[in-house]
Amino acid sequence: MPQLPLLIQALHSLPITIRNRVVWYQYFILFFTFVCYTTYHLSRKPISVVKSVLHQNCTEVAAKKHYVITDKNNTFCSWAPFDKGDYTELLGSLEYAYLFAYAIGMLVSGHIAERVNLRHYLGIGMLLSGLTTAMFGFGYYLQIHRIEYYIFVQIFGGLVQATGWPSVVACVGHWFGKGRRGFIMGVWNSHTSAGNILGSVIAGLFVSSSWGLSFIVPGAIIFAVGCFCLLLLIPYPTDVGLPSPHDNDLDIMVQSVTPSTLDITEYAPNTHDRQWFDSPDSEQQQTSSLSASPVGATPPSRASSSVNQRVPAADTDPLLPRHSTLTESTASSDMGSRKAISLLGALRIPGVIEYSLCLFFAKLVSYTFLYWLPNYIKHSSGLNPEESAFLSTLFDVGGIVGGVLAGVVSDVTGRRALTCMMMLLLAAPMLFIYEKFGDTSLFNSIVLLLITGGLVNGPYALITTAVSADLGTSVKGDSKALATVTAIIDGTGSMGAALGPLLTGLIVNTGWQNVFYMLMTADLLALLLLCRMGLSEVNECRNQRTEPAYEDLARETTRS
Repeated sequence: MPQLPLLIQALHSLPITIRNRVVWYQYFILFFTFVCYTTYHLSRKPISVVKSVLHQNCTEVAAKKHYVITDKNNTFCSWAPFDKGDYTELLGSLEYAYLFAYAIGMLVSGHIAERVNLRHYLGIGMLLSGLTTAMFGFGYYLQIHRIEYYIFVQIFGGLVQATGWPSVVACVGHWFGKGRRGFIMGVWNSHTSAGNILGSVIAGLFVSSSWGLSFIVPGAIIFAVGCFCLLLLIPYPTDVGLPSPHDNDLDIMVQSVTPSTLDITEYAPNTHDRQWFDSPDSEQQQTSSLSASPVGATPPSRASSSVNQRVPAADTDPLLPRHSTLTESTASSDMGSRKAISLLGALRIPGVIEYSLCLFFAKLVSYTFLYWLPNYIKHSSGLNPEESAFLSTLFDVGGIVGGVLAGVVSDVTGRRALTCMMMLLLAAPMLFIYEKFGDTSLFNSIVLLLITGGLVNGPYALITTAVSADLGTSVKGDSKALATVTAIIDGTGSMGAALGPLLTGLIVNTGWQNVFYMLMTADLLALLLLCRMGLSEVNECRNQRTEPAYEDLARETTRS
């Protein structure tokens, strides 16, 4: 067994049954990876808030502060080098430098993540991300006015931030099977919006008085969480001698096996095997320790047909196999013995290319809002930078609801592509409505931001989580495709995320209306790119409806 963090070693020695231990680890992994990636997005958000003070209308500022404007001090309130007429291009170049580096880093990151210890990889990535975020803020206190410095920080920051997404998705994917994956990951993916909200609030607290702290404080937060990551994260169940859910294609967390519906002795004829199930009828099982129980490595066969009729298929699989043990050496080598998939092999998985290209345009829209929404609100409504930052968080609140809703609908229907297509179809007219009526009143702005955020971020959240995990674990015998597939899909999306803010910086001078036309076009292109996957799901629905009819006809023919 690999060397575990000290805190996890302490937990591992407690007298807890295997089922309780697995559930505890699953909840912990969900919560801890949620916190980790929340801090990633928290540290990305400050630039969108601070850009509103890097270049300001100094005439308005001087009037409020009763300053006298002259030719020598007409840019006194702006931060060089963003105090000139080309400030929109410079701000756009900062975002493009970061996002392009992030996209390139993402493609490499997934390849690396499959081959190294994820705990070390994610932890070190968070430490470096905290450092680069704080470096941008240090420019304020060190009076650095060179654009080269800020571009370098953004490029370095984009590369190290790419360590986050493949790592956290791989960790969650390793601990959970496919049962209710859309809902679980939809809720879990709210870390993106939670990070954006916290980042906006924290940056907004300091943006007017000392914008350097808008970067330094988030940088310190992700650095601290990175230290905890090195102490706590368990990437694989086999690292602690537990079975992988993919071995049995079951989701341990959502099973409900009880003695009334499943005869445990059919699978576990000896005392040790019975300890693997938490039967409330046995007091001994509730107190037995993991150290007293053997841990299996090979999934058993399905239950008899009579049991399958009483219990769902995912619940009829034993949590662990009987009559086999897993030594420390085999536990530690289980994941390492699986060959990591190549980039070309991952691209051949059906659906990877379609969802990647769809995410290119979906993420273009989402990240344009991420980086430019506070600035747009300030421009259209006349609110100050702090108020604009706080109001922009409603877009992310709507994104949380949209991500969960997309996950639930796709779980119930089993149609990931059609769920994304429906939300994309509704998002285009909502973008138009928000641009036309969002600034007419505060109430309209709040309602439209919530709805638009849900429709824009719903497909983005579903594709980057449940869809990526589905595709990454669809390769039989090769679950180590997960991080690579995730990196390909999100890396392609990140290229769109880099392009969106850049185009916005070039188009905004012609009017915000043209920016929204660009966003609506990107949204419709994302919809078109999913048409083949959607058509495939429609055909599956038709086939499922016709099969029962053929079966009924066959029965009638047999009777006659």
